[in-house]
Amino acid sequence: MTSQHLNMSGDRGNYSYMDFSEYYGDLDLGSLAPCNYSSLSNFGKVFLPFLYSLVFILGFLGNGLVLCVLIKHRNQTNLTDICLFNLALSDLLFILTLPLYSHYSAVGQWVFGDFMCHLSGGMHNTGFFSSTFFMVAMTLDRYMAIMYAHKVAKYRTLKMGVTLSGVVWMLSLCASLPSFIFTKETDESIDEPSGKRCQNDPENKKWNVYNILATNILGLMIPFSVMVICYSRIIPTLMHMRSVKKHRAVKLIISIMIIFFLFWAPYNFILLLDFIQSDKESCEWINNIKLSATVTETIAFTHCCLNPIIYAFVGQKFMKRSLQLLRTWVPGIPFSRRLSESSFRTSSVMSRASDVTTVM
Repeated sequence: MTSQHLNMSGDRGNYSYMDFSEYYGDLDLGSLAPCNYSSLSNFGKVFLPFLYSLVFILGFLGNGLVLCVLIKHRNQTNLTDICLFNLALSDLLFILTLPLYSHYSAVGQWVFGDFMCHLSGGMHNTGFFSSTFFMVAMTLDRYMAIMYAHKVAKYRTLKMGVTLSGVVWMLSLCASLPSFIFTKETDESIDEPSGKRCQNDPENKKWNVYNILATNILGLMIPFSVMVICYSRIIPTLMHMRSVKKHRAVKLIISIMIIFFLFWAPYNFILLLDFIQSDKESCEWINNIKLSATVTETIAFTHCCLNPIIYAFVGQKFMKRSLQLLRTWVPGIPFSRRLSESSFRTSSVMSRASDVTTVM
C-alpha cells in the first residue's frame, strides 16, 4: 500500500529509485560492483515506466472516484466512509510519486532536485503505511460492528472516525520519518557520471535494518495477522445469519486476505532474502534477486488500484452512487437509469444493525 514501494521510498527499500547499479537502497551490492547489470537496467527502463504509468492512471481514476463519491455524499458520512476516504487518500499519496520514479527509471538519473527526492521518498512511504494501517482499521471496525454490534454502535461516530484517522496518519508519518530524512540526492547517477541519483542512504546502516523490519512487520505480518484473526471469527458468525448473501460476503472476506497476501508477500520476501544474503553470492544470483524485486515490486504496487474495487465498489450502495455520479459527468455513456431494487437493497451483507450498512 508503501514503503514496500519502489525502492524509491527508501523505507520499503529505496525501491523505486531505479538505480540498477544498486537497486533498492536497502540492498548492499557495493561489493558486487564488478557484476554487469546492464541487461537488468535495460529491462527496467522499458518495464518500469510502462507499469508505473499504468498503475498511476488506474489508481488515480479509481481512488479519485472514491473520493468524489464520498465528498458528494458527505452529509451521509459514517465511520466506515471516513476510513474509505482516508484509504483512497493514502493510495493517491502513494501513487502521486510514481510519475517521478517512472521518469527516473526511463532516463537513469534524478532530475527533480534534492528537496523533491526527500519529499517523494517520504510521501511514498507515508502513503504505503497509511494505506496498510487504514486497511487494518477497517478490518477491526468490521469485526467490532459484526461481533459486538449493539455494544459499539454508539462509539462508531464521526468524531471517532476523525480521531482514528488522525492517529493513523500520525503513526504513518512517524514510521516514514526515516525516509523523509535519509532519502536524498547524490552525485552518482545510473548511466551518466555527471548525473544524479535519488536513494535512501543513511550514514548509520542500522537504519537499513529498520527499513526491512518496518516493511515486513508493519507492512505485512501485523496487517495480515489482524485480518486472519478477525475474519476467522467473522466468517462463522456470517454463516449463522439468515441471509442469502452470506456466501458472497464470505467469498469477499477470503478474497481480501488472499489478494493482500499474494500481492505483498512475494515482494517482502524478496527484500528480506536480499537483506540476509551473503556478500559473496554469485552475479547470477544477484541478478535474479534484483529482477525478482523489480517484478514483485510492481505487482505489489498494483494493489492500490484494487483497493477501490475491494473496499468500495463491491458495496451495492456505493456502486449505485458511483454510477449516478459518472452519469452526471459523462451523460453520453449508456448507464442504466433503472437500477434494480434487488441489486441495491442492501449495501452490506455483513451487517447486523442498520448503522453498519457500509461495513463491506
